[in-house]
Amino acid sequence: MELDKMDENDWKYHGEGNKSLVVSHVQLSRVLRLLKYPAEDSENPPQTVEQAFRQIQNIVDFSSNVMSSLLGEKFIHSGEVVKLPLEFVRQLSIKVQHQRPAWRCDKVMDIYSGCALCLPNLTSPPLHQPTHTPPLCIEIKPKCGFLPSSKHVSKDIKAKVCRFCMHQHYKVANGKWKRRSLYCPLDLFSGNRQRMHFAIRHLIEEPQNNFKIFKMRGGNAYIQPLIGNSQASTNNFPSSGQCIYSSKEGSDELMDLNSLLHQLRPYFLHGINRINSHMTNKAVLNEFIQVLVNALLGGGGDEGVVTDRQGEGRSFCEASLFNKERIRNGSQCLPSDSVLFRILQTQMLDTLDIEGLYPLYRRVEQYMQDFPKERTHLQIDGPYNEAFLEKLQKSLAEDDGSVEYAVAKVHQYRVAMTAKDCSIMIALVPRTEEEDDDEGLPSQRRLRDFMSSRPPAFSYSVSILDLDPKPFDSITSQLRLDQKIVSCYLRTGGALPKGSLPPLPDIFAAAEREDCTLLLHSM
Repeated sequence: MELDKMDENDWKYHGEGNKSLVVSHVQLSRVLRLLKYPAEDSENPPQTVEQAFRQIQNIVDFSSNVMSSLLGEKFIHSGEVVKLPLEFVRQLSIKVQHQRPAWRCDKVMDIYSGCALCLPNLTSPPLHQPTHTPPLCIEIKPKCGFLPSSKHVSKDIKAKVCRFCMHQHYKVANGKWKRRSLYCPLDLFSGNRQRMHFAIRHLIEEPQNNFKIFKMRGGNAYIQPLIGNSQASTNNFPSSGQCIYSSKEGSDELMDLNSLLHQLRPYFLHGINRINSHMTNKAVLNEFIQVLVNALLGGGGDEGVVTDRQGEGRSFCEASLFNKERIRNGSQCLPSDSVLFRILQTQMLDTLDIEGLYPLYRRVEQYMQDFPKERTHLQIDGPYNEAFLEKLQKSLAEDDGSVEYAVAKVHQYRVAMTAKDCSIMIALVPRTEEEDDDEGLPSQRRLRDFMSSRPPAFSYSVSILDLDPKPFDSITSQLRLDQKIVSCYLRTGGALPKGSLPPLPDIFAAAEREDCTLLLHSM
Protein backbone atom coordinates (compact mmCIF):
# COMPACT_ATOMS: atom_id res chain seq x y z
CA MET A 1 0.00 0.00 0.00
CA GLU A 2 1.68 3.19 -1.24
CA LEU A 3 0.56 6.21 0.75
CA ASP A 4 1.41 8.68 -2.00
CA LYS A 5 -0.86 6.88 -4.48
CA MET A 6 -4.02 6.52 -2.42
CA ASP A 7 -7.27 6.35 -4.40
CA GLU A 8 -10.63 6.57 -2.61
CA ASN A 9 -12.11 4.18 -5.19
CA ASP A 10 -9.89 1.40 -3.81
CA TRP A 11 -11.68 1.61 -0.45
CA LYS A 12 -15.22 0.90 0.72
CA TYR A 13 -17.24 1.50 3.88
CA HIS A 14 -16.73 -1.34 6.36
CA GLY A 15 -18.43 -0.16 9.56
CA GLU A 16 -18.12 2.24 12.48
CA GLY A 17 -18.38 2.58 16.22
CA ASN A 18 -18.90 5.54 18.50
CA LYS A 19 -15.42 6.99 18.03
CA SER A 20 -14.11 5.78 14.68
CA LEU A 21 -15.09 4.81 11.14
CA VAL A 22 -13.55 1.88 9.27
CA VAL A 23 -12.98 1.44 5.54
CA SER A 24 -11.57 -1.67 3.88
CA HIS A 25 -9.45 -2.04 0.76
CA VAL A 26 -11.29 -3.76 -2.08
CA GLN A 27 -8.30 -5.98 -2.93
CA LEU A 28 -5.73 -5.92 -0.16
CA SER A 29 -6.53 -7.44 3.23
CA ARG A 30 -6.26 -4.06 4.96
CA VAL A 31 -8.52 -1.63 6.82
CA LEU A 32 -8.14 1.98 7.89
CA ARG A 33 -9.67 3.31 11.11
CA LEU A 34 -10.32 7.04 11.04
CA LEU A 35 -11.38 9.18 13.98
CA LYS A 36 -14.82 10.79 14.27
CA TYR A 37 -16.05 13.84 16.13
CA PRO A 38 -19.43 15.58 16.65
CA ALA A 39 -21.02 17.03 13.50
CA GLU A 40 -21.22 20.49 15.08
CA ASP A 41 -17.38 20.52 15.08
CA SER A 42 -17.15 19.75 11.35
CA GLU A 43 -15.87 23.24 10.50
CA ASN A 44 -13.58 23.50 13.52
CA PRO A 45 -11.72 20.27 14.35
CA PRO A 46 -11.63 19.69 18.12
CA GLN A 47 -7.96 18.74 18.16
CA THR A 48 -4.73 19.48 16.33
CA VAL A 49 -2.93 17.12 13.94
CA GLU A 50 -0.43 16.32 16.69
CA GLN A 51 -3.22 15.50 19.16
CA ALA A 52 -4.97 13.25 16.62
CA PHE A 53 -1.70 11.45 15.92
CA ARG A 54 -1.08 10.97 19.66
CA GLN A 55 -4.63 9.65 20.19
CA ILE A 56 -4.15 6.94 17.55
CA GLN A 57 -0.60 6.17 18.73
CA ASN A 58 -2.02 5.67 22.23
CA ILE A 59 -4.40 3.06 20.80
CA VAL A 60 -1.46 1.23 19.19
CA ASP A 61 0.69 1.45 22.34
CA PHE A 62 -2.14 0.33 24.63
CA SER A 63 -2.80 -2.68 22.42
CA SER A 64 0.83 -3.71 21.88
CA ASN A 65 2.30 -2.92 25.31
CA VAL A 66 -0.58 -3.54 27.72
CA MET A 67 -3.35 -5.70 26.24
CA SER A 68 -0.94 -7.92 24.32
CA SER A 69 0.86 -8.79 27.56
CA LEU A 70 -2.41 -9.62 29.33
CA LEU A 71 -4.35 -11.32 26.55
CA GLY A 72 -1.53 -13.04 24.69
CA GLU A 73 0.52 -11.75 21.78
CA LYS A 74 -0.80 -14.45 19.43
CA PHE A 75 -4.31 -12.94 19.59
CA ILE A 76 -3.41 -9.27 19.05
CA HIS A 77 -2.97 -7.16 15.89
CA SER A 78 -1.98 -3.65 16.96
CA GLY A 79 -1.43 -2.06 13.55
CA GLU A 80 0.37 1.22 12.98
CA VAL A 81 -0.38 4.93 12.63
CA VAL A 82 -0.30 6.30 9.09
CA LYS A 83 -0.47 9.85 7.72
CA LEU A 84 -2.76 9.99 4.69
CA PRO A 85 -3.02 12.65 1.97
CA LEU A 86 -5.73 15.10 3.01
CA GLU A 87 -7.37 15.18 -0.44
CA PHE A 88 -7.72 11.39 -0.33
CA VAL A 89 -9.35 11.58 3.11
CA ARG A 90 -11.81 14.27 1.99
CA GLN A 91 -12.84 12.34 -1.12
CA LEU A 92 -13.14 9.16 0.93
CA SER A 93 -15.44 10.93 3.41
CA ILE A 94 -17.72 12.05 0.57
CA LYS A 95 -17.77 8.55 -0.94
CA VAL A 96 -18.75 6.67 2.21
CA GLN A 97 -21.21 9.23 3.62
CA HIS A 98 -24.28 7.77 1.88
CA GLN A 99 -23.40 4.26 3.10
CA ARG A 100 -23.39 5.22 6.77
CA PRO A 101 -26.36 4.38 9.03
CA ALA A 102 -28.49 7.47 9.66
CA TRP A 103 -28.24 7.11 13.43
CA ARG A 104 -24.41 7.29 13.19
CA CYS A 105 -24.38 10.56 11.24
CA ASP A 106 -24.41 12.73 14.35
CA LYS A 107 -20.64 12.46 14.04
CA VAL A 108 -18.40 13.12 11.04
CA MET A 109 -15.13 11.61 9.88
CA ASP A 110 -11.93 13.49 10.70
CA ILE A 111 -10.85 15.05 7.40
CA TYR A 112 -8.33 17.52 8.82
CA SER A 113 -5.56 15.53 10.49
CA GLY A 114 -4.99 12.84 7.85
CA CYS A 115 -4.13 10.42 10.67
CA ALA A 116 -5.46 6.86 10.63
CA LEU A 117 -4.78 3.43 12.07
CA CYS A 118 -3.85 0.78 9.49
CA LEU A 119 -4.71 -2.80 10.46
CA PRO A 120 -5.07 -6.21 8.82
CA ASN A 121 -8.63 -6.93 7.72
CA LEU A 122 -9.53 -9.75 10.08
CA THR A 123 -12.65 -10.55 8.04
CA SER A 124 -10.25 -11.71 5.32
CA PRO A 125 -7.67 -14.34 6.35
CA PRO A 126 -4.28 -13.29 4.93
CA LEU A 127 -3.39 -16.63 3.33
CA HIS A 128 -5.34 -19.65 2.23
CA GLN A 129 -5.45 -22.24 -0.52
CA PRO A 130 -8.04 -21.92 -3.30
CA THR A 131 -11.24 -23.79 -2.36
CA HIS A 132 -14.80 -24.03 -3.62
CA THR A 133 -15.99 -22.46 -0.36
CA PRO A 134 -14.28 -19.18 0.63
CA PRO A 135 -13.24 -18.47 4.25
CA LEU A 136 -15.78 -17.49 6.88
CA CYS A 137 -15.10 -15.01 9.66
CA ILE A 138 -17.27 -14.82 12.76
CA GLU A 139 -17.14 -11.79 15.04
CA ILE A 140 -18.35 -12.27 18.61
CA LYS A 141 -18.56 -9.53 21.22
CA PRO A 142 -18.68 -11.73 24.37
CA LYS A 143 -19.13 -8.95 27.02
CA CYS A 144 -18.51 -9.46 30.76
CA GLY A 145 -18.22 -13.11 31.78
CA PHE A 146 -18.44 -12.99 35.59
CA LEU A 147 -20.62 -11.76 38.46
CA PRO A 148 -19.10 -9.18 40.84
CA SER A 149 -18.21 -10.32 44.36
CA SER A 150 -17.00 -6.96 45.68
CA LYS A 151 -18.14 -5.95 49.17
CA HIS A 152 -18.88 -2.53 47.69
CA VAL A 153 -21.80 -3.80 45.58
CA SER A 154 -24.91 -2.17 47.05
CA LYS A 155 -27.63 -4.19 45.27
CA ASP A 156 -27.80 -7.97 45.73
CA ILE A 157 -29.23 -8.39 42.24
CA LYS A 158 -25.81 -7.60 40.73
CA ALA A 159 -24.43 -10.80 42.28
CA LYS A 160 -27.30 -12.84 40.80
CA VAL A 161 -28.00 -11.42 37.34
CA CYS A 162 -25.13 -10.49 35.03
CA ARG A 163 -24.62 -7.00 33.67
CA PHE A 164 -25.40 -8.01 30.06
CA CYS A 165 -28.77 -9.55 30.92
CA MET A 166 -29.80 -6.52 33.00
CA HIS A 167 -28.55 -4.16 30.29
CA GLN A 168 -30.79 -5.94 27.76
CA HIS A 169 -33.88 -4.90 29.72
CA TYR A 170 -32.61 -1.32 29.89
CA LYS A 171 -31.92 -1.20 26.12
CA VAL A 172 -35.34 -2.60 25.24
CA ALA A 173 -37.03 -0.18 27.66
CA ASN A 174 -35.25 2.73 25.97
CA GLY A 175 -36.00 1.57 22.43
CA LYS A 176 -32.44 0.76 21.39
CA TRP A 177 -33.52 -2.80 20.59
CA LYS A 178 -37.04 -4.07 19.93
CA ARG A 179 -36.35 -7.55 21.24
CA ARG A 180 -34.29 -8.86 24.17
CA SER A 181 -31.37 -11.14 23.40
CA LEU A 182 -31.44 -14.40 25.39
CA TYR A 183 -27.66 -14.71 25.16
CA CYS A 184 -25.85 -14.77 28.52
CA PRO A 185 -22.06 -14.26 28.66
CA LEU A 186 -21.70 -16.50 31.73
CA ASP A 187 -22.83 -19.45 29.61
CA LEU A 188 -20.22 -18.69 26.93
CA PHE A 189 -17.40 -18.21 29.47
CA SER A 190 -18.37 -21.34 31.45
CA GLY A 191 -16.14 -23.69 29.46
CA ASN A 192 -18.97 -26.24 29.49
CA ARG A 193 -19.74 -27.28 25.91
CA GLN A 194 -23.50 -27.52 26.46
CA ARG A 195 -23.72 -24.04 27.94
CA MET A 196 -21.45 -22.58 25.26
CA HIS A 197 -23.57 -24.20 22.54
CA PHE A 198 -26.65 -22.71 24.22
CA ALA A 199 -25.05 -19.24 24.32
CA ILE A 200 -23.97 -19.23 20.66
CA ARG A 201 -27.39 -20.48 19.61
CA HIS A 202 -28.95 -17.38 21.20
CA LEU A 203 -26.34 -15.12 19.58
CA ILE A 204 -27.46 -16.49 16.21
CA GLU A 205 -31.15 -16.02 17.09
CA GLU A 206 -30.72 -12.37 18.13
CA PRO A 207 -27.28 -11.10 17.01
CA GLN A 208 -27.75 -7.40 17.85
CA ASN A 209 -24.20 -6.02 17.65
CA ASN A 210 -22.69 -9.04 19.40
CA PHE A 211 -22.52 -11.49 16.49
CA LYS A 212 -21.65 -11.08 12.81
CA ILE A 213 -20.64 -13.45 10.02
CA PHE A 214 -18.41 -12.36 7.13
CA LYS A 215 -17.66 -14.27 3.95
CA MET A 216 -14.81 -13.60 1.57
CA ARG A 217 -15.92 -12.95 -1.97
CA GLY A 218 -12.79 -14.22 -3.65
CA GLY A 219 -11.02 -17.56 -3.51
CA ASN A 220 -7.47 -16.26 -3.08
CA ALA A 221 -5.54 -13.84 -0.91
CA TYR A 222 -1.91 -13.25 -0.10
CA ILE A 223 0.25 -11.67 2.57
CA GLN A 224 1.40 -8.10 2.09
CA PRO A 225 3.13 -5.69 4.47
CA LEU A 226 0.93 -3.09 6.14
CA ILE A 227 2.74 -0.21 4.48
CA GLY A 228 5.20 -0.04 1.62
CA ASN A 229 5.69 -1.17 -1.96
CA SER A 230 4.82 -4.62 -3.21
CA GLN A 231 5.65 -6.29 -6.50
CA ALA A 232 2.79 -8.77 -6.13
CA SER A 233 -0.18 -8.20 -8.39
CA THR A 234 -3.59 -7.85 -6.75
CA ASN A 235 -5.62 -8.21 -9.93
CA ASN A 236 -8.47 -10.74 -9.71
CA PHE A 237 -7.83 -11.41 -6.01
CA PRO A 238 -10.59 -9.58 -4.15
CA SER A 239 -10.13 -10.21 -0.44
CA SER A 240 -12.67 -8.01 1.30
CA GLY A 241 -15.02 -9.85 3.66
CA GLN A 242 -18.72 -9.21 3.06
CA CYS A 243 -21.05 -9.24 6.07
CA ILE A 244 -23.69 -11.90 5.41
CA TYR A 245 -25.39 -12.02 8.84
CA SER A 246 -25.95 -9.25 11.41
CA SER A 247 -28.63 -7.08 13.05
CA LYS A 248 -29.54 -3.46 12.49
CA GLU A 249 -29.93 -1.39 15.64
CA GLY A 250 -33.53 -0.45 16.41
CA SER A 251 -34.87 -2.75 13.69
CA ASP A 252 -37.72 -5.22 14.32
CA GLU A 253 -36.89 -7.28 11.22
CA LEU A 254 -36.62 -11.02 11.76
CA MET A 255 -33.26 -12.61 11.05
CA ASP A 256 -33.24 -14.63 7.83
CA LEU A 257 -32.26 -18.06 9.13
CA ASN A 258 -32.98 -19.76 5.81
CA SER A 259 -30.52 -17.48 4.05
CA LEU A 260 -27.87 -18.20 6.67
CA LEU A 261 -28.42 -21.97 6.34
CA HIS A 262 -28.09 -21.66 2.57
CA GLN A 263 -24.74 -19.89 3.03
CA LEU A 264 -23.44 -22.38 5.62
CA ARG A 265 -24.56 -25.67 4.09
CA PRO A 266 -21.65 -26.09 1.58
CA TYR A 267 -19.15 -25.88 4.46
CA PHE A 268 -20.55 -28.90 6.26
CA LEU A 269 -21.39 -31.34 3.49
CA HIS A 270 -19.01 -34.28 3.76
CA GLY A 271 -18.87 -37.98 3.00
CA ILE A 272 -22.13 -39.36 1.63
CA ASN A 273 -23.83 -36.01 2.27
CA ARG A 274 -21.47 -34.33 -0.20
CA ILE A 275 -22.56 -36.79 -2.87
CA ASN A 276 -26.31 -36.40 -2.40
CA SER A 277 -26.09 -32.77 -1.12
CA HIS A 278 -28.43 -33.56 1.76
CA MET A 279 -27.93 -32.48 5.33
CA THR A 280 -30.66 -31.38 7.68
CA ASN A 281 -30.83 -27.74 8.75
CA LYS A 282 -30.54 -28.77 12.38
CA ALA A 283 -27.35 -30.71 11.61
CA VAL A 284 -25.85 -27.72 9.76
CA LEU A 285 -26.53 -25.43 12.73
CA ASN A 286 -25.20 -27.99 15.20
CA GLU A 287 -21.95 -28.47 13.32
CA PHE A 288 -21.45 -24.72 12.81
CA ILE A 289 -21.92 -24.03 16.51
CA GLN A 290 -19.61 -26.90 17.50
CA VAL A 291 -16.91 -25.52 15.21
CA LEU A 292 -17.15 -22.16 17.00
CA VAL A 293 -17.11 -23.81 20.45
CA ASN A 294 -13.99 -25.78 19.50
CA ALA A 295 -12.25 -22.66 18.20
CA LEU A 296 -13.04 -20.75 21.41
CA LEU A 297 -11.66 -23.64 23.48
CA GLY A 298 -8.82 -24.35 21.06
CA GLY A 299 -5.35 -25.20 22.32
CA GLY A 300 -6.60 -26.60 25.59
CA GLY A 301 -7.36 -30.30 25.92
CA ASP A 302 -6.78 -31.79 29.36
CA GLU A 303 -3.50 -29.97 29.79
CA GLY A 304 -3.64 -26.49 31.27
CA VAL A 305 -7.31 -26.62 32.23
CA VAL A 306 -8.23 -24.20 35.01
CA THR A 307 -11.16 -25.12 37.23
CA ASP A 308 -13.99 -22.78 38.09
CA ARG A 309 -12.73 -19.81 40.09
CA GLN A 310 -16.14 -18.58 41.13
CA GLY A 311 -17.81 -21.53 42.81
CA GLU A 312 -20.90 -23.35 41.63
CA GLY A 313 -23.30 -20.82 43.11
CA ARG A 314 -21.84 -17.82 41.25
CA SER A 315 -21.12 -19.43 37.89
CA PHE A 316 -24.74 -19.11 36.75
CA CYS A 317 -26.75 -16.00 35.94
CA GLU A 318 -30.34 -16.19 37.20
CA ALA A 319 -31.60 -14.56 34.01
CA SER A 320 -30.09 -17.25 31.78
CA LEU A 321 -32.62 -19.71 30.40
CA PHE A 322 -30.12 -22.54 30.55
CA ASN A 323 -31.33 -25.29 32.86
CA LYS A 324 -28.56 -26.43 35.22
CA GLU A 325 -30.08 -29.89 35.28
CA ARG A 326 -29.27 -30.30 31.60
CA ILE A 327 -25.53 -30.54 32.24
CA ARG A 328 -24.74 -34.18 31.64
CA ASN A 329 -20.99 -34.07 32.10
CA GLY A 330 -18.02 -31.74 32.22
CA SER A 331 -16.99 -29.24 34.86
CA GLN A 332 -17.09 -25.47 34.60
CA CYS A 333 -13.65 -24.71 33.24
CA LEU A 334 -11.70 -23.05 30.44
CA PRO A 335 -8.34 -24.13 28.97
CA SER A 336 -5.73 -21.69 30.29
CA ASP A 337 -4.45 -20.86 26.81
CA SER A 338 -7.88 -20.33 25.25
CA VAL A 339 -8.98 -16.90 24.11
CA LEU A 340 -11.95 -16.86 26.51
CA PHE A 341 -9.77 -17.62 29.53
CA ARG A 342 -7.34 -14.79 28.70
CA ILE A 343 -10.21 -12.33 28.20
CA LEU A 344 -11.95 -13.40 31.42
CA GLN A 345 -8.77 -13.11 33.49
CA THR A 346 -8.27 -9.56 32.19
CA GLN A 347 -11.91 -8.64 32.85
CA MET A 348 -11.49 -9.81 36.45
CA LEU A 349 -8.91 -7.08 37.09
CA ASP A 350 -12.09 -5.20 38.00
CA THR A 351 -12.08 -6.45 41.59
CA LEU A 352 -14.02 -3.57 43.16
CA ASP A 353 -16.92 -3.05 40.74
CA ILE A 354 -17.67 0.51 39.60
CA GLU A 355 -19.24 1.23 43.00
CA GLY A 356 -16.03 0.45 44.85
CA LEU A 357 -13.86 2.05 42.19
CA TYR A 358 -15.63 5.41 42.08
CA PRO A 359 -14.34 6.73 45.47
CA LEU A 360 -10.78 5.91 44.33
CA TYR A 361 -11.42 7.74 41.07
CA ARG A 362 -12.54 10.77 43.09
CA ARG A 363 -9.35 10.54 45.17
CA VAL A 364 -7.24 10.70 42.01
CA GLU A 365 -9.37 13.47 40.54
CA GLN A 366 -9.03 15.58 43.69
CA TYR A 367 -5.27 15.00 43.74
CA MET A 368 -4.95 16.21 40.14
CA GLN A 369 -7.01 19.29 40.93
CA ASP A 370 -4.55 20.08 43.71
CA PHE A 371 -1.51 19.14 41.62
CA PRO A 372 -2.43 19.52 37.92
CA LYS A 373 1.06 18.69 36.64
CA GLU A 374 0.89 15.25 38.26
CA ARG A 375 -1.57 14.03 35.58
CA THR A 376 1.37 13.26 33.30
CA HIS A 377 3.37 11.50 36.04
CA LEU A 378 0.37 9.33 36.92
CA GLN A 379 0.03 8.37 33.22
CA ILE A 380 -3.67 9.14 33.18
CA ASP A 381 -3.59 9.74 29.42
CA GLY A 382 -0.62 7.50 28.69
CA PRO A 383 1.97 6.84 27.54
CA TYR A 384 0.90 3.20 27.62
CA ASN A 385 4.30 1.66 28.09
CA GLU A 386 6.01 -0.85 30.39
CA ALA A 387 5.79 1.59 33.31
CA PHE A 388 2.00 1.78 32.91
CA LEU A 389 1.74 -2.02 32.83
CA GLU A 390 3.93 -2.26 35.94
CA LYS A 391 1.68 0.21 37.80
CA LEU A 392 -1.43 -1.92 37.35
CA GLN A 393 0.32 -5.26 37.93
CA LYS A 394 1.96 -4.20 41.20
CA SER A 395 -1.13 -2.84 42.90
CA LEU A 396 -1.31 -3.31 46.67
CA ALA A 397 -3.85 -5.81 48.01
CA GLU A 398 -5.23 -3.36 50.60
CA ASP A 399 -6.00 0.34 50.33
CA ASP A 400 -3.32 2.32 52.20
CA GLY A 401 -5.02 5.62 51.46
CA SER A 402 -2.41 6.66 48.90
CA VAL A 403 -3.03 8.16 45.50
CA GLU A 404 -0.71 5.51 44.04
CA TYR A 405 -3.07 2.74 45.19
CA ALA A 406 -6.05 4.61 43.76
CA VAL A 407 -4.32 5.19 40.41
CA ALA A 408 -3.37 1.52 40.11
CA LYS A 409 -6.96 0.43 40.75
CA VAL A 410 -8.30 2.97 38.26
CA HIS A 411 -5.84 1.68 35.63
CA GLN A 412 -6.88 -1.92 36.36
CA TYR A 413 -10.53 -0.99 35.98
CA ARG A 414 -9.92 0.76 32.64
CA VAL A 415 -8.05 -2.29 31.30
CA ALA A 416 -10.84 -4.58 32.53
CA MET A 417 -13.44 -2.42 30.80
CA THR A 418 -11.55 -2.74 27.53
CA ALA A 419 -11.59 -6.53 27.92
CA LYS A 420 -15.33 -6.43 28.68
CA ASP A 421 -15.97 -4.54 25.44
CA CYS A 422 -13.57 -6.36 23.10
CA SER A 423 -14.49 -8.54 20.12
CA ILE A 424 -13.27 -11.98 19.08
CA MET A 425 -12.73 -12.73 15.39
CA ILE A 426 -12.65 -16.39 14.37
CA ALA A 427 -11.39 -17.01 10.82
CA LEU A 428 -12.41 -20.40 9.42
CA VAL A 429 -10.61 -21.58 6.29
CA PRO A 430 -12.08 -24.69 4.62
CA ARG A 431 -9.54 -27.44 4.09
CA THR A 432 -9.40 -29.89 1.23
CA GLU A 433 -8.76 -33.58 1.77
CA GLU A 434 -5.52 -33.25 -0.21
CA GLU A 435 -3.97 -30.77 2.23
CA ASP A 436 -1.20 -32.08 4.46
CA ASP A 437 -1.37 -31.71 8.22
CA ASP A 438 1.49 -29.23 8.37
CA GLU A 439 0.31 -26.86 5.65
CA GLY A 440 -0.86 -23.33 6.39
CA LEU A 441 0.31 -20.57 8.68
CA PRO A 442 1.87 -21.44 12.06
CA SER A 443 -0.92 -19.49 13.76
CA GLN A 444 -3.56 -21.64 12.11
CA ARG A 445 -4.49 -24.89 13.82
CA ARG A 446 -6.34 -28.01 12.72
CA LEU A 447 -9.88 -28.06 14.03
CA ARG A 448 -11.48 -31.49 14.56
CA ASP A 449 -15.16 -32.04 14.99
CA PHE A 450 -15.31 -33.61 18.45
CA MET A 451 -18.27 -35.77 17.41
CA SER A 452 -16.54 -37.41 14.47
CA SER A 453 -13.25 -38.99 13.47
CA ARG A 454 -13.52 -37.67 9.92
CA PRO A 455 -10.77 -35.36 8.57
CA PRO A 456 -10.90 -31.84 10.02
CA ALA A 457 -13.00 -29.40 8.00
CA PHE A 458 -11.20 -26.15 8.78
CA SER A 459 -7.99 -24.43 9.65
CA TYR A 460 -8.68 -21.53 11.95
CA SER A 461 -7.16 -18.53 13.67
CA VAL A 462 -8.53 -16.47 16.55
CA SER A 463 -7.91 -12.75 17.09
CA ILE A 464 -9.02 -10.12 19.61
CA LEU A 465 -9.93 -6.63 18.42
CA ASP A 466 -11.52 -3.40 19.70
CA LEU A 467 -8.85 -2.85 22.35
CA ASP A 468 -8.90 0.93 22.70
CA PRO A 469 -8.10 2.39 26.14
CA LYS A 470 -11.16 3.64 28.05
CA PRO A 471 -10.90 7.33 28.99
CA PHE A 472 -10.22 8.17 32.64
CA ASP A 473 -12.91 10.83 32.55
CA SER A 474 -15.64 8.34 31.51
CA ILE A 475 -15.81 6.66 34.94
CA THR A 476 -18.47 9.05 36.28
CA SER A 477 -20.76 8.32 33.32
CA GLN A 478 -20.12 4.59 33.75
CA LEU A 479 -21.32 4.80 37.37
CA ARG A 480 -24.47 6.63 36.29
CA LEU A 481 -25.17 4.04 33.60
CA ASP A 482 -24.69 1.21 36.08
CA GLN A 483 -27.18 2.81 38.43
CA LYS A 484 -29.74 3.28 35.64
CA ILE A 485 -29.41 -0.32 34.47
CA VAL A 486 -29.83 -1.79 37.95
CA SER A 487 -32.71 0.55 38.82
CA CYS A 488 -34.54 -0.33 35.60
CA TYR A 489 -34.19 -4.05 36.25
CA LEU A 490 -35.33 -3.80 39.87
CA ARG A 491 -38.23 -1.52 38.97
CA THR A 492 -39.59 -3.96 36.39
CA GLY A 493 -38.77 -7.09 38.36
CA GLY A 494 -36.96 -8.40 35.31
CA ALA A 495 -40.10 -8.15 33.17
CA LEU A 496 -39.86 -6.65 29.68
CA PRO A 497 -41.70 -3.36 29.02
CA LYS A 498 -45.00 -3.27 27.13
CA GLY A 499 -44.52 -2.96 23.39
CA SER A 500 -41.31 -4.99 23.26
CA LEU A 501 -41.29 -7.89 20.85
CA PRO A 502 -41.32 -11.46 22.15
CA PRO A 503 -38.21 -13.63 21.77
CA LEU A 504 -37.79 -15.35 18.43
CA PRO A 505 -38.82 -19.00 18.03
CA ASP A 506 -36.09 -21.50 18.88
CA ILE A 507 -33.77 -21.69 15.86
CA PHE A 508 -33.51 -25.46 16.08
CA ALA A 509 -37.30 -25.80 16.11
CA ALA A 510 -37.43 -23.47 13.09
CA ALA A 511 -34.74 -25.50 11.36
CA GLU A 512 -36.63 -28.73 12.02
CA ARG A 513 -39.83 -27.22 10.60
CA GLU A 514 -37.90 -26.22 7.49
CA ASP A 515 -36.48 -29.75 7.22
CA CYS A 516 -40.03 -31.14 7.31
CA THR A 517 -41.11 -28.69 4.63
CA LEU A 518 -38.21 -29.71 2.42
CA LEU A 519 -39.05 -33.36 2.95
CA LEU A 520 -42.68 -32.81 1.95
CA HIS A 521 -41.62 -30.90 -1.15
CA SER A 522 -39.27 -33.70 -2.19
CA MET A 523 -42.11 -36.24 -2.00
